[in-house]
Amino acid sequence: MTGFTSMSIEIFGKRLELLHELAPGAEPIAVLITELGSGMELLIKAARATAASIGRQIEVLTANTDAEIDTAFASLEQKRVGALLVAPQALFVNRQAQVLSLAAHHAIPASSFYRDFAEAGGLMSYGLNYEDMHRRGGIYVGRILNGERPGDLPVMRPTKFELVINLKTARTLGLTVPRALLIAADELVE
Repeated sequence: MTGFTSMSIEIFGKRLELLHELAPGAEPIAVLITELGSGMELLIKAARATAASIGRQIEVLTANTDAEIDTAFASLEQKRVGALLVAPQALFVNRQAQVLSLAAHHAIPASSFYRDFAEAGGLMSYGLNYEDMHRRGGIYVGRILNGERPGDLPVMRPTKFELVINLKTARTLGLTVPRALLIAADELVE
């Protein structure tokens, strides 16, 4: 993802709030990104504003290679980071196993945009429901094949989002998932 839309920033803020609810003692909360630029400044600015509204600080960690991901995680203890938000960027999606392994090794509550992150052992994910997006894309294709002009079709923002919480990871980290989040979750991973 090279640039961030206002929706991406809103979702990132919501992820920060949800992570705070799951790990209320986490201070500061780190944000793992590949670089500043390409809209990252806006995302970090919004994350800092959201963090301030819930009484938390943000620590920005950058990594552009496998070795830098290792270094970023090694700095967590020194910076006394209490939780981690992983930016929805290709490097971290492609290196998900490395990120998850390091989060487990450092016993850090970690959140991602993609549901498979929580399914594979991360604490939680909150993001777009891709199944719904693909279904809606199919509807658009059908409308085009039935003769509608693509330029005449409305731009539709995603409307379905999903929260996935890994209960096993929460237990391992000594976290109690609040009842409200248990009810709100779209999926609970055991």
